[in-house]
Amino acid sequence: MKLLFVKVVLFLHYVTSSESTSHSNSNTEALRLLDKMLRKYDRRSTPTNNIGLATNVSVQLLVASMGSINTENMDYVTDVYLRQRWSDPRLSHSNMTEALDLADPNLVKAIWKPEVFFPNAKEANFQFVTVPNVLIRIHPNGEILYILRLRLKFSCMMELSRYPLDRQICDMQIASFSKTTRELLLRWDSSKLDPSVTGSSVTVSSDLRMPQFIIESVHPTLCYERFHLGNYSCLVAHFYLKRSVSFHLIQSYLPSILIVAISWVSFWMDIEAVPGRISLGVITLLAVSQQGGQEKNIPQTSYVKALDVWMGLCTAFVFSALVEFTVVNFWFRKFKKQKEHAMALMLPMLRTASNMTNVTNISGLTKNTMKLPNSRNSHNHDVEMSIRNNEDNCNSRDGEDFETRLFGNMGTLPPSHTKQKPHPAELVDQASRGLFPLGFAICNVAYWVYYLYLADQDLAKMQNDNNDVHGYE
Repeated sequence: MKLLFVKVVLFLHYVTSSESTSHSNSNTEALRLLDKMLRKYDRRSTPTNNIGLATNVSVQLLVASMGSINTENMDYVTDVYLRQRWSDPRLSHSNMTEALDLADPNLVKAIWKPEVFFPNAKEANFQFVTVPNVLIRIHPNGEILYILRLRLKFSCMMELSRYPLDRQICDMQIASFSKTTRELLLRWDSSKLDPSVTGSSVTVSSDLRMPQFIIESVHPTLCYERFHLGNYSCLVAHFYLKRSVSFHLIQSYLPSILIVAISWVSFWMDIEAVPGRISLGVITLLAVSQQGGQEKNIPQTSYVKALDVWMGLCTAFVFSALVEFTVVNFWFRKFKKQKEHAMALMLPMLRTASNMTNVTNISGLTKNTMKLPNSRNSHNHDVEMSIRNNEDNCNSRDGEDFETRLFGNMGTLPPSHTKQKPHPAELVDQASRGLFPLGFAICNVAYWVYYLYLADQDLAKMQNDNNDVHGYE
């Protein structure tokens, strides 16, 4: 039994060694054939130059990572795998049985490759860690697959009128640098890059996350660049991005709403509480102004952004609350001064009327006293004391009754036993307690409906028009 097991192990080892040796021999033979073909190979001419046709190059992009989009500089950094596929009959051989992979830069330089560049790239770097990230696979039928890994910084011209509720369209452009459409034609390859990933000519890594934006969709299209030298083939991939509003809700919208609500507290304060209401209004106005200036990474634009509209709306409500207090306080203080001035003018009249009333009362009492018989002299002292007391009481009581009758009929000093009506300035304060929150709520509904619904419809229409112009592959 042991002898049988040893024989099986030796047989398997022989078969494996034979396959490895055969594969090594096949690879060596393919390299010899490639060296032989490269001796007569001209890398300056296109594969189809001898038949007078343009070489078709299929292009695929795999976006491995995409950094945060810089709104101030209007660019973004990405790592991409650029895959190009074309057919070169000069490198086909019937004796080649397997595809040959070449990662040596010197061998890569020996064959013809499409001369493409990225028109809207600001910076481009080739990856060298740990080895040059380049691969060429040559199939026996002459089909060639060329893979590069690049780090690119693309420009992205943004329209910020809806910031931070905006959607942006950022492009990646690939174009022929030296070959016109008569020699080189670029097209998107729709074959799958990875069976586990949804097939597309432009594929985004499934674990890609961006801090500010969400990639809604990617649309690859064709384009053509026209120069005085001729027409050049061009490809463009449109990345439709939606800005995540969660950060701005926490940092901008909610704090500004709270500041506006705090400014309404002054409507419940007394009209004459001038220091408190002025301090509250000024502090909230400064707070909402500072809140609007926190976005330092946003470029200065010549048009109004959605965030500017919001901050302007909040500033208007806070400022209106301060103006409302100024108006009602001025109105109330003016009424109070008019009342005090009327009292000062009527005071001499009150004193004169009071004196005349006292004189009349005293004269009547004196006549009654003089009519008393002499036998009652003992009682005269008591009557005189009563007259004096009546004089003092009439001096105060009759004056108050006259003032009450006078100003009560004028409507300025109502009697104390009737309920006093609130001044119109106080009624304005009471009405503002409901009108200001209601107006702010209506403005909120109009703001969010416009920027989240109506403006999105305009953007969707613009995207559809753009798709109709370019067409999709």
